[in-house]
Amino acid sequence: MSFRPTSSIPETSAITSSGPIRSAEPAWGRRVSDRVPLPAVSPASLPEQEPDPSVGPRTDRYGLEVRAGHLDEALHLAPHLALTHAVTAATVFLMFQDHASPLYLSILFFSVVVPATVATIGARRYRLRRPGEAEIATGQRLAEGLVLALGLAWSSMPLALFPNSDADHRLYVVGICAGLMATTYTFGSSRRLGLLFAIPITLGSFVALISAGGLVARSLAVLLVIYALFVMFTSGRMSRLSGERILDRVRVGAQNETISLLLHEFEENTSDWLWETDAQGRLQHVSERIVQVSGERLETLRDAPFSALFLGIRQPRPMSEDTAEILALVAERKAFRERVVEVMIAGVTRWWRLSGKPITDRDGTFHGFRGVGSDISETRQSEARIAYLASYDSLTGLANRTRFHDAATQACARATAMARPCALLYLDLDGFKFVNDTFGHACGDVLLARVAQRLTGTVPPDTLVSRLGGDEFAILLACEDIDDAVLLGERLIETLSATYTLDGVQVEIGVSVGLARAPHDAQTPEGLLGKADLALYRAKATGRGKVSVFAPDLEASVRLRRDLEADLKRAVALSEFTLHYQPLIGLGDGRVRTFEALLRWDRHAGGTVSPADFVPVAEASGLITEIGRWVLRQACQEAASWPQEIRLAVNISPIQFRNTDLLAYVTEALALSGLAPERLEIEVTESVFFEMNATTIANLNELRALGIRVALDDFGTGYSSLSYLIRFPVDKIKIDRSFIKEMSSRPECLAIIEAILTLARKLSITVTAEGVETVEQAMMLKASRCDDIQGFLFSPARPACEIEHLIAHLPGRFAELFPVSPLDLRRAVS
Repeated sequence: MSFRPTSSIPETSAITSSGPIRSAEPAWGRRVSDRVPLPAVSPASLPEQEPDPSVGPRTDRYGLEVRAGHLDEALHLAPHLALTHAVTAATVFLMFQDHASPLYLSILFFSVVVPATVATIGARRYRLRRPGEAEIATGQRLAEGLVLALGLAWSSMPLALFPNSDADHRLYVVGICAGLMATTYTFGSSRRLGLLFAIPITLGSFVALISAGGLVARSLAVLLVIYALFVMFTSGRMSRLSGERILDRVRVGAQNETISLLLHEFEENTSDWLWETDAQGRLQHVSERIVQVSGERLETLRDAPFSALFLGIRQPRPMSEDTAEILALVAERKAFRERVVEVMIAGVTRWWRLSGKPITDRDGTFHGFRGVGSDISETRQSEARIAYLASYDSLTGLANRTRFHDAATQACARATAMARPCALLYLDLDGFKFVNDTFGHACGDVLLARVAQRLTGTVPPDTLVSRLGGDEFAILLACEDIDDAVLLGERLIETLSATYTLDGVQVEIGVSVGLARAPHDAQTPEGLLGKADLALYRAKATGRGKVSVFAPDLEASVRLRRDLEADLKRAVALSEFTLHYQPLIGLGDGRVRTFEALLRWDRHAGGTVSPADFVPVAEASGLITEIGRWVLRQACQEAASWPQEIRLAVNISPIQFRNTDLLAYVTEALALSGLAPERLEIEVTESVFFEMNATTIANLNELRALGIRVALDDFGTGYSSLSYLIRFPVDKIKIDRSFIKEMSSRPECLAIIEAILTLARKLSITVTAEGVETVEQAMMLKASRCDDIQGFLFSPARPACEIEHLIAHLPGRFAELFPVSPLDLRRAVS
């Protein structure tokens, strides 16, 4: 319920006099809150908040309304239930008039019809007025008595009719008893009423069947009891659910009342105003308040028709339907109370609430009307705002989750019942968190509003666009062809991925789209959203910026991926990771130049997991930042004990590189370990340069300023734009293993390698060849003057405890593969 300012209507004894009003606002016409000063609003004066049912009892205030709701639902079907029982009783009378005592049948008939009739009459009277606490208690007791009377009356039927009946009539009795037990569901949310009705019938039927003897009768008795217990249990569950629904409804009403009360107490313009007319309908005793609310001059309103308040004098206004009703009531000399009319004052829409009563003397002579009016525009606008916020998102103006659920429920119902399919596009913004964290929440809010504008401008008319929360959006589209929905998703990706300018700052985001259909994939809003969420998960996991359509096999694959993600989170918490190190060998002298740290994970139930499997999951889930921070700290700690000339190489993902905290935790790792910055080498892939922004550039420049080397990993597999090497200088290039693998069999691969080496020497960039597995590959690279090689030819990645052994023995291994000639030895010494 919503709270409204109370306008008092003059009592009959106060308005029988036809004398003039002496003041503009006499005491009898003012509100109760004007006659009795309202106390300051405090938490104690607000409606008491209903506690959670799981932690305490309901307050008396809510308890009364909840009991009223239970009783109202129980009485709602009383007329239909009474008719059903009366017809059933009449049928029993007719069917058994030759098999049972007419006296008993007559008593049974009236024992059923009388309570049913009383219940119908009582239900109608109860629902015609708003009952108080005593009436509710009385109504509950009467309802329980009537239901118990019905239950006892019907419980006598099997006891009286079963012994003297043939098999067909006995079957009829059992059927009636089973059907009567089913009517327990019609008692709505009152479990007590259902038990009072069902238990007597169950006991009577059970006794009658057991007394009849025989295996069939006793089996039926047991089955009937089981059926009765099932009915009682399920009706009890329905009662609990209905009770929760009633309590939720009461809570919502109380919350609305509280909000409206708070808004009302702080309104600046809440004074009511009085109006009066003479017998001819002309305004009398016009107050300044009437002049203010009507927008007319005082002299023009004096003796003006009552209709001038609504229709205007200087600038006539059209008559609304509500205004016409009030003027008709005044013309008919009928009282009216709290009629709301919409008027246009100076181009602004206002709402008035008016009450009025005819003025008569003791002889019944009509002297005009007196009444109270109030401007409730602020209250109406507040109520409209509250209603709007209940269904729409305040930031974007899009439908919220509640509105979406209602619309999706209707769409799924139409899709299932009327063969009108629909599609749900579930959108998640890629990169929004980075913008929000980097530029602030205010900028993020502006970005969300811009996204909403682009969405509504791209979708077809009559398409529901909703914001489900955060950076998640849903689009409910009526479509016959799935290809249309996919095309719309691709258009949305293109539209939302365009650059945004926010307060002079240009930002770019992406979007991934999951798509599911009703009724093809699901028939409920929850199922449809769940299927679309699975499709969205796959879209994000396979590279983002894609439209993924739900497929039946997706559930299994996504479930496996989510299990992996859950285990990965546990692994982070329990530190299940270890580091292995693979050496980079200098082709000049065979000594170890660098060790690259490589992450290893032994899953608790699945053995060793390849980084190729869990690193993408870590990146998609956001765990890569925490994992990367641990890798950097641990690797620096272990590398600090190595010889000073040996460097440490650590891979940094593009997600980490876009983080503004990257420099902080790199310097923290160096400080805690004591490792010199010159010994640390950060390896990045080309994708870092694809999404180059202010944060990435700043991180790159600041790392190099500290003396940390930057290596470009997997060079040659992406775009390999040479402009990267000019705009963003790096210290090392690592040639991807795919070129090394085929360099001996494909001349073009060797040509590319030699071109990279020549370019690197010109730019003073060190080159490492990855994936070297054969002596032939090593010899070709040495001949091409490659600086370092890395691969299984010398060693796979090994635990930290074997580092000392590798440093000592790998030069000997190199000497065995590449014997040093006297000339080379002299050159090496010089």
